[in-house]
Amino acid sequence: MSLYQFVKELTFAEIPEHTRYLVSTALLDILGVAAGARQNHTTECVKNYALAHYQPSRLSSRLLFDGRPAHPLGAAWVGGFTIDSLDAHEGHFTSKGHAGATVVPALLALVDACREQGRTISGTEFLAAVAIAYETGLRAGVALMDTAAEYHASGAFSGIGVVCGGTRLLGLDEEQFLHALGIAEYFGPRCPMMRLVDFPSMLRDAHGAGAYAGLNALLMAQAGITGAPAETVEMDRIRHCWQDLGQRWEIDAQYFKPWPVCRWAQPALTAATALLAAHPELDSKAIEQIRVETFHESVRLQGHFPANADEAQYGLAFPLAALISRGQVGPNEVTGSAIHAEDILAVSRRIEIVEADDLSARFPREILSRVSIRLKDGSLLESPITPAKGDPETAMTREEFRTKFVQLASVNFSPERIEAIMAAVDNLEQAADCSVLLDQVLSA
Repeated sequence: MSLYQFVKELTFAEIPEHTRYLVSTALLDILGVAAGARQNHTTECVKNYALAHYQPSRLSSRLLFDGRPAHPLGAAWVGGFTIDSLDAHEGHFTSKGHAGATVVPALLALVDACREQGRTISGTEFLAAVAIAYETGLRAGVALMDTAAEYHASGAFSGIGVVCGGTRLLGLDEEQFLHALGIAEYFGPRCPMMRLVDFPSMLRDAHGAGAYAGLNALLMAQAGITGAPAETVEMDRIRHCWQDLGQRWEIDAQYFKPWPVCRWAQPALTAATALLAAHPELDSKAIEQIRVETFHESVRLQGHFPANADEAQYGLAFPLAALISRGQVGPNEVTGSAIHAEDILAVSRRIEIVEADDLSARFPREILSRVSIRLKDGSLLESPITPAKGDPETAMTREEFRTKFVQLASVNFSPERIEAIMAAVDNLEQAADCSVLLDQVLSA
């Protein structure tokens, strides 16, 4: 099956049942992250930027969980940055990146612009476009990893997924589609990811840039602008990344995050959660030292004393300290005043993070950590080598996803609004159009 055939002809019903479940689950999960990030500092900054520089014209889309109109390119910037600002969205091993935080806000902006012009898009059509965007975005990420020496952030490849999902919604012909792919790749941001690990900032995993690049490419191709061939799609040496399209699903290989922090910190938090569950009487004041043994990339997170939310979420020590001192890690633990909370910092000072050669040797195929907690009375609590909760082999349950959604969204929304959003996602496959979902997630 050619890529264009896949984009044009795939129906949501043709996708395997478990993969359909994961698509709907990923959509809910992404919206929960966006709801939790609705009013943080990064989101407010990028909203002000978009409203000042991307005013609505012939095309208009509402900003995510805000309702104010902007050009779809501005809405894409806002949606990608908002979701990226709270590091709780799903990811993917072999691309070393994420698709949803780019493709979901971009496609929401596109569908809302279509609706503004009087066009109806059904729930199944939207879900098909989301599935196409995820699958092709992830495969483009794998292709980039196979052909580029540097580790690129997700925005460097995820615009390809936006083009594929957007082509389905806009009905581009094959020539326009190929030009849009080439434009998105050619203008895709470089995004040297390890620079953001070493120097955390609002730029994060570049999802705003990827969403913009993908939508911009679609609009340029519609206007007749040509693009060079997209190498990550058309080169012979990456053909293996695309040849089983529609038969095997990269979506199935995604992991999900229980906590809004970097993926590389999640195994340590999983291990600590198990220790806390086994010792419910444990008081953080009784702890002498916490030692985390982990792989090299995770060691580079460190993050004992973050200066801002970006550093807190791209750290290991601080979120681990929050988990131990407060029993949870949600938006209220890694943003705002919590960054300087003494109860968390007191535990963070007692955390040591060291590289374990055996765990580094198993990365990136496996992402593992082990945690030991030495108490002031001399006793030692030790975890086994632990993978992150939320991997395909350690999957979160439907109930855990909904609990996570409520925890994230409750920072900004009432229980009634939260139930309405979840119901809109649950009913999307049967919906004649997307208006109920759009009104729930694109209004303040």
